[in-house]
Amino acid sequence: MIQTDLIIIGAGPTGLFTVFEAGLLQLKCHLIDSLPIPGGQCAEIYPKKPIYDIPSHPEILAGDLVDKLMEQIKPFQPGFTLGEQAVTLEKTANEQFVVTTDKGTQHQAPVVVIAGGLGTFEPRKPPLDRLTEFEGKGVEYMIKDPQFFKDKKVVIAGGGDSALDWTIFLAELTASLTLVHRRNEFRGALDSVEKVQALKNAGRIQVKTPSDVIALEGAQQLESVTIRTGDRDEKISTDYFLPLFGLAPKLGPIAQWGLDIEKNAIKVDNTLDYQTNIPGIYAVGDVNTYPGKLKLILCGFHEATLMCQSAFQRIHPNKRNVLKYTTVGGVVGFDGTHKQAEKSTVKAIE
Repeated sequence: MIQTDLIIIGAGPTGLFTVFEAGLLQLKCHLIDSLPIPGGQCAEIYPKKPIYDIPSHPEILAGDLVDKLMEQIKPFQPGFTLGEQAVTLEKTANEQFVVTTDKGTQHQAPVVVIAGGLGTFEPRKPPLDRLTEFEGKGVEYMIKDPQFFKDKKVVIAGGGDSALDWTIFLAELTASLTLVHRRNEFRGALDSVEKVQALKNAGRIQVKTPSDVIALEGAQQLESVTIRTGDRDEKISTDYFLPLFGLAPKLGPIAQWGLDIEKNAIKVDNTLDYQTNIPGIYAVGDVNTYPGKLKLILCGFHEATLMCQSAFQRIHPNKRNVLKYTTVGGVVGFDGTHKQAEKSTVKAIE
């Protein structure tokens, strides 16, 4: 059985940053994630997608953010159980929790932190004949590497941020790109809508609205799609069809753990420490909900910071924790390394 101070369920950005904040308090962490690599959606779904709202980074690729977080937590030597899903949770007589995965791996700790993002994901698929037949053969639901579509003919369907963002990004790479949306109005950010309009006006892309993709054609590989606009059907040649209608999140087995759940998210107390209705179990990041909740990575970082302070008091009820700034004390790793903060000097005015 793996024993640690904090069991963190979810190895996305918030889960990884939790390791850093816990490490500053000399708390050991072990992360469980159903994905085979750390990083959550940022690593598995859109590693090459730029993120613009991480402090100090005007722009950073999602995959690079994960790499930086992994570098940041290296001194605290976290353990990882990857490619396994947390299935059951039991509380022992001595106030410990045991989390068991679908492969039977057991983990024990006095604190459990659920940082599972939006949970497990399944793409929302349009009701099209032959859709599953062409999956992996021209139909893709996620974009891991934009270079995969370089010099290809691409059709994107959708009207939200994901469809708009990838239309803008791929317009620079593809041989041709068509965006299809069933309404004239888009649900994404106004800035993105304006950029798509500019690309259309410049002849870089085609935009079909209000339209639907109604059929997929091809032999062994996708070769074309049929688009219906009003009462007119148009067949266009394409290499790839990307239905970007979002991902349907599911909490999975965690939903059966007795936690208070509201609209597929875990309710927490945000007035103090982001603890759930079960003492000792916390939820941080996109997986939680409370009044005024914003599903942003930097909000997850903030929640993880406060949560770790509470976790320390739970694990060490007789110890007084004095907040130490890293600019003063540096970072002391579990491996004996010490990133010492530079000492300031004081000099009198002569």
